[in-house]
Amino acid sequence: MAISRKRKAELVNQYTNWMDRSQAMFLTEYAGLPMKQIDDLRSKVRDVGGEFHIVKNTLGEVAFNSAELELPEKFLLGSSAIIFAFQDALETAKVLSEFARTSDFVKIKGGYLNRRPISAEEVKSLANLPPLPLMRAQLLGVISAPASRLVRTLAEPARQVAAVLKSYADKDSTPAAA
Repeated sequence: MAISRKRKAELVNQYTNWMDRSQAMFLTEYAGLPMKQIDDLRSKVRDVGGEFHIVKNTLGEVAFNSAELELPEKFLLGSSAIIFAFQDALETAKVLSEFARTSDFVKIKGGYLNRRPISAEEVKSLANLPPLPLMRAQLLGVISAPASRLVRTLAEPARQVAAVLKSYADKDSTPAAA
């Protein structure tokens, strides 16, 4: 069934809007994927604050040009779907990477992170990063480690003096042997 020009313009505007709003986009090939699994992937992506949409390559190309995004040639070949990460790019990449790993039909073509094109390998690397709260905790540990070492170093001489005074006090307070 043919799509009217008006509907095509609406789709291009919608794609462009999503491209402008998303933190990241991941392009996939989904040829042969049963509808039940497409719905499952859509549901998983929606749960992490993203959206999964099948796009016509020609309309996708127009939308990328309209959004002023560099479009690598291989991104819109074959059957194409775009996953838009509106909230958490890392979690969305994890969902896609896990789904692609367990499915014979979904192939990651690449994507965009903060409007910069990234390869399929970079999408998989992004998916392997630890969650943001854990990364923050690790960074805080790295930042606070030198400060805690400095405090221990500065407190050590005072602790040693206190230990010497305590040993003298203990020596003086013990009764002399007869």
